Amino acid sequence: MKKIRIGYIEYLNCLPIYYALEEGSVNLEAKLVKGPPTKLNRMFLEGQLDITPISSIEYARNPDKVVILPDISISADGNVESIFLFSKIPVTELEGHTVALTTSSATSVVLLKILFDHYYHVKVNYVDRKPDLPTMLKNTAAALLIGDDAILAREKYKELAGQPLIVTDLGEVWKKFTGMKMVYALWVIRQGFVDDNPGETAEIAGIFRKAKEIGLNSLDLLAGKAAEHYNLPKELFDHYYETIRYDFGEEEQTALLTYYDYAYKSGLIPERVKLRIWGENIG
Repeated sequence: MKKIRIGYIEYLNCLPIYYALEEGSVNLEAKLVKGPPTKLNRMFLEGQLDITPISSIEYARNPDKVVILPDISISADGNVESIFLFSKIPVTELEGHTVALTTSSATSVVLLKILFDHYYHVKVNYVDRKPDLPTMLKNTAAALLIGDDAILAREKYKELAGQPLIVTDLGEVWKKFTGMKMVYALWVIRQGFVDDNPGETAEIAGIFRKAKEIGLNSLDLLAGKAAEHYNLPKELFDHYYETIRYDFGEEEQTALLTYYDYAYKSGLIPERVKLRIWGENIG
């Protein structure tokens, strides 16, 4: 198999998938390209990557360009522990205020807008900001952070300028709103690659399944590595890896389509979409 280009989001929630690839526990000749979700989304859609974890919302915006790899996602059933709205006042009192959105995210930005529209029924203004909580909250009432930035900010900032911060887990709110899981990212492969390499695509799908299995059997090790890297208690990361889910079965697919339905109602995607999954309705 020729060397393929694979996007790699350097967040803790991706480590269980990439651990086996980096350690060579699975046989896949690949170039790993690291970056935040928004950067990898763009590179993939511009044809610079063959496979990548993609923000769930970007699939809905480009359904004809990509195929979903089966049995793998980043999801959670309730609290996600890494997507937080930090606010100076209760969320229900944010009417007319400005909310800073991290430039690292796509799916979570849309999720927040859906929740404001359909759950809180609050109208706010939005500005984009780089993911640094004190800077984001300098002239705004609330700020959205995701991934490692969110985890570390919650540990570091209990208050700012002497003012306590209210931390809202968007996964928990989505669960209260819909009763469903939330799917934050999918692993996808370019339609052109699939067309040209159907046999290799099937092999790649199997390799990613195996990589996931190895990673999920190594969570204790990965939590220890994360604790050492960030100099934080291992229990924090044990809990995080107990929270994040990596499956993409019927429940996750139904939940994702529900998310897309609300995104459509909020005018955040142009049309409702179907899921094109390798091995289920493609290949």
